[in-house]
Amino acid sequence: MPFIEVKHIGRCSAEQKRALVRELTEAYARALGKDPGRVWVTLQEFDAQDWATGGQLVSERDDSSE
Repeated sequence: MPFIEVKHIGRCSAEQKRALVRELTEAYARALGKDPGRVWVTLQEFDAQDWATGGQLVSERDDSSE
């Protein structure tokens, strides 16, 4: 069973989540010839202060809005 895990910084609306899940599922199923009904997707949203890169919290970087 295919399992897609998405982690990102920031919050999405329910409408955005529905669109993302639908498009990820369709793309995966089409590319690999899988049944879309068998594709699982999880979404995890984090605050910028919960992630770091290059030894610096993302919330403290100049580009933290990206």
